[in-house]
Amino acid sequence: MLKWLSLITVLALALGVGVGAAIGASGDQGLIGIATEVEYIGSLWLNALRMTVVPLVFSLLVTGIASVANAAVTGRLAARSLMVFAVLLGTATVYACLVLPVAYTIWPVDQSSAASLVSGAAPVEVVSPPTVGQWLAGLAPANVVAAAAESAVLPLVVFAIFFGFAATRLPAAQRDPMVGFFRAVADTMIVIVRWVLFAAPIGVFALALGVGLISGVAIVGLILQYVAIACVVTLGVAVMAYLFAFLWGRVSPARFIAATAPALAVAFSSRSSLATLPLMVERMRDAMDVTPRVANVTLPMAVAVFRMTSPVTNLAVVFFAAAVHGVELGPMQIIAGGFVAIAISIGSVGLPGEISFVASVAPIAISMGVPIDLLGILVAVEAIPDIFRTLGNVAGDMAATVIVSKDTKTTAPEATVAAAP
Repeated sequence: MLKWLSLITVLALALGVGVGAAIGASGDQGLIGIATEVEYIGSLWLNALRMTVVPLVFSLLVTGIASVANAAVTGRLAARSLMVFAVLLGTATVYACLVLPVAYTIWPVDQSSAASLVSGAAPVEVVSPPTVGQWLAGLAPANVVAAAAESAVLPLVVFAIFFGFAATRLPAAQRDPMVGFFRAVADTMIVIVRWVLFAAPIGVFALALGVGLISGVAIVGLILQYVAIACVVTLGVAVMAYLFAFLWGRVSPARFIAATAPALAVAFSSRSSLATLPLMVERMRDAMDVTPRVANVTLPMAVAVFRMTSPVTNLAVVFFAAAVHGVELGPMQIIAGGFVAIAISIGSVGLPGEISFVASVAPIAISMGVPIDLLGILVAVEAIPDIFRTLGNVAGDMAATVIVSKDTKTTAPEATVAAAP
């Protein structure tokens, strides 16, 4: 159903831009007035997505951090897995922060097209980057409720991380119901997002109608540029994962490529790391001789808390929006964005990108001072970068598994290991 919805949404995007451009070119004030009113439907749809961001992000971070902390106490194998995840995730985030500015320097956004696109968006107040001292002082929210109301996402993320880790120190009788409550809140927000996404063709058409009315077909080139850069940069994460496997995991390139190819094929078609998990376990066991003890612990943990491409692709959206709006990103803004991107990746859910798109990208954009007006348009084409997200995540999961397998000695009989998922 979601695949068909994605296709229909892309067609609605193209139709909206085309109809809007045609109405704008006609100069018919009656039609222009109708198109302007229809645009408010798109604003309503986008606000319906935005209203889930704060509760969803906070709930996912609390449950995600609690899961990581609980996993760390299960033994040295789990702790080693988390360390490998952290290294790979941190490297991917640094890669994104270095490569994306270069990408938009080599292939800059067309300023005339960007100006016409921005002119159709809401007015944006450009805020000067904070000093180091101001940035550090702002990490801890004096009032968490006020921070959430003002969309101050970075301090909210910091509070959620501390809250999640603090929850793990409570007795199980207190911790488990609280974590269950936040998991239920997150699941409820996801249900709302699913409902809103059923109206995505209507919402995206209305938004695109307004953009086409102002910008004409100039938006098409900008969207193609975004998709191309996001896909290429995200594909680089998959290449990076393979290099980690070759160099750190010390596996034969030919053997690892052959072992992972079937899993990548499933990832490409399903766009779901979770759906690929059984095949990943089988390929690591049978084709790479990874012990069941390692495969049964590392891979489920990887699918639950480790998404190597998440910071990269989410930052690609933000850098594109910054380029379109003419927002200059300083070092402190990029560092803040990288920090939030990592935190969001840990708390995010293993769902297709269209569902988690706004909840994942909006906090990063807000923390970097980048407008989020374009998210309602870009979600229409998220299905394409999401393919590369999943490919990179699956490659990263299997690379992490062979690295952990190399550096972990089996200390328990295989017979005591639980069956694979």
